[in-house]
Amino acid sequence: MAGDYENDSRAAALRVLEEEEYDFTAQDEERARRRRERINEMKRQKERQLRMRRLAAPIAAACVLLCILLACGVVKLASGSRESVSESADSQEIVLASGVNLACTDITMPFSGLAQEQTAFVEEQGLQTLGGKNSEPALTAEADENTIGTVGDSVSENIVFIDVEEGRILAQKGAKERISPASMTKILTVLVAAEHITDADDTFEITIDITDYSYSNDCSSAGFEVGECVTVNDLFYGTVLPSGADAALGLAKYVAGSHEEFVELMNEKLEELGLSETSHFTNCVGLYDENHYSTVYDMAVILKAAYDNEFCREVLSTHMYTTSSTAEHPDGITLSNLFLRRIEDSDTHGEVLCAKTGYVAQSGNCAASLSIGNDGKLYICVSAHSTTAWRCIKDHVAFYQYFLPES
Repeated sequence: MAGDYENDSRAAALRVLEEEEYDFTAQDEERARRRRERINEMKRQKERQLRMRRLAAPIAAACVLLCILLACGVVKLASGSRESVSESADSQEIVLASGVNLACTDITMPFSGLAQEQTAFVEEQGLQTLGGKNSEPALTAEADENTIGTVGDSVSENIVFIDVEEGRILAQKGAKERISPASMTKILTVLVAAEHITDADDTFEITIDITDYSYSNDCSSAGFEVGECVTVNDLFYGTVLPSGADAALGLAKYVAGSHEEFVELMNEKLEELGLSETSHFTNCVGLYDENHYSTVYDMAVILKAAYDNEFCREVLSTHMYTTSSTAEHPDGITLSNLFLRRIEDSDTHGEVLCAKTGYVAQSGNCAASLSIGNDGKLYICVSAHSTTAWRCIKDHVAFYQYFLPES
């Protein structure tokens, strides 16, 4: 009897596990479906935008033709007698009111239809992604005869220091050598996510596959728990400030339905930025993989693109942030960008606005930072293969102090 009871208990437990697994699977499939619909809708919007651009020329031609015909009508009216002018004017009012032009060709109606379609299109495009679509060209910078290799006692084996406004590489050392970008990867993660998300207040439920991935790969974590419903906004800040893999994976699944499909979007963005020949990502977290690579120069280009996105700029420049209240964390979780908090006590001859760190054994301590100097210009510093987190920060301080004016 005891054996039967134990068997029944095990069977019941298995059924519960199977039901829970089914629930997780169903939830994931539903989220994936919603993400696919959202991406497909964005593609349809782009197609409609292209159609409207193609319609712009006919619309302009119709306007010119209408103006010519109106001018011809005015000349004709002026050449007639007062009586004919009056009659013609009355006739013109009737014709125009009926939507027929002076040549008795119905072009005003189709023109009106095109205008209405254009207006409807503009209204439909009122829904923007976070920060809007960046219209700034990708950063390009070149070295010249004044470019140096390193400054002071900096130890980073790979480094690039760029004057953004002038497009000049002021210093470089192994700037275009292949490195593992580590968690600097997450700069691209938040940029791609921001360009595909319209509502930062929407919620996302943390799933067990997300926490398992973070735990099994020994990743940094924002601290979200399985089943916790967090805002998309929390996912952005959780990705950058504590470099949370759980938050980054949450963004990936929210946007594309799966980590793999999101990585495809990341590589599409690399191609858009002109970096596909020297950078390629296999994950949104920054885990080492021989096919997950970049250069410190490419990471500078990515950081500038993220800075140009207003929403990403806000996330990357935040020193501290507290997540929204949930059942698991009623007081929220306090997150901190340690690079920004540590470097703010140093004299960098300006203000470091944005920063993201990273570490994997294959590339040591890494960091990407962007500063506005005392001269009002933007500068970017990206480094890799430093010995410690503090040493990495000191290298950035040394380059800012060397190149930026004191006042």
